[in-house]
Amino acid sequence: MNPSPSFLDLVWLARWPLLYGLGTTVAISLLAIAGGTVIGTLLGLALTYGNRFLRLLARAYTDFVRGTPVLVLVLASFYILGTIGLDLSAFQAGVLALTVFCSSHVGEITRGALQTLPKGQTEAAKAIGLTFGQTFRYVLGPQALRLSLPPLVNTGAEMVKASTLLSVIGVAELLLRTQEVISRTFQSLPFYLLAGLLYFTVNFAIERLGRLVERRLSAA
Repeated sequence: MNPSPSFLDLVWLARWPLLYGLGTTVAISLLAIAGGTVIGTLLGLALTYGNRFLRLLARAYTDFVRGTPVLVLVLASFYILGTIGLDLSAFQAGVLALTVFCSSHVGEITRGALQTLPKGQTEAAKAIGLTFGQTFRYVLGPQALRLSLPPLVNTGAEMVKASTLLSVIGVAELLLRTQEVISRTFQSLPFYLLAGLLYFTVNFAIERLGRLVERRLSAA
C-alpha cells in the first residue's frame, strides 16, 4: 500500500500552478499600481491646481470611486463594459478595476502632500521663470513624494490584497490557483496558509522597496 503523499510533496506537484498564480498576482498588482500612480498624480494636480470645473470633475471621480466597493468595480469592468461593446478579458478587466481604485487613493494622497507644501515655493519658481511642469518636476514633486511615500506603500499593499477579488471573474491569480489545488488535494488549511505566506512575501517586498526609496530620497 502506497503511503499518502506529504504536504511538501503536494506543494512540489502543484508548484507550477501556484507559481503561475503568484506571477499573475504580481503582474496585476504592478500594472494597477503603475497605472493608478500616473492617473492619481494627475488627479492630485487637478484637485490642487486645477480650475473650478476641473477640481469639481476630479473630486466627483475620486469620491465616487473611493465610495464604491472594489468588488463592484471588478464586476462592472468585466460585465457592464461588455454590454456596451468594450469586450475585455478577465485579466484586462481586473487590471482596469484595480487601476481605477488605486488612482482614487493616489489622487487623495497626492493632493494632501501638495497642499502641505508652502505656496511661496511655487511663487518663487514662477519668479525665476520656471513653467508649471518644471516647478512640479524640480520643486514640488520630489517634496510631495517624500511626504506621500508611506501611504503610497500602503496603497500598493492594498492592491495586492484586492487582487484576490479577481478570482470571481475567473482571473487565474494566486487565490484561484490555490483553490484549484485544494479541490484536488483536499488540503485546505495548509494551502491557504501557504497562499497567505506568499501574499505576505509580496507585501513585505513592497514595504522594503518603499523603505529603500525613502532612504534614497532622504539622502538626496
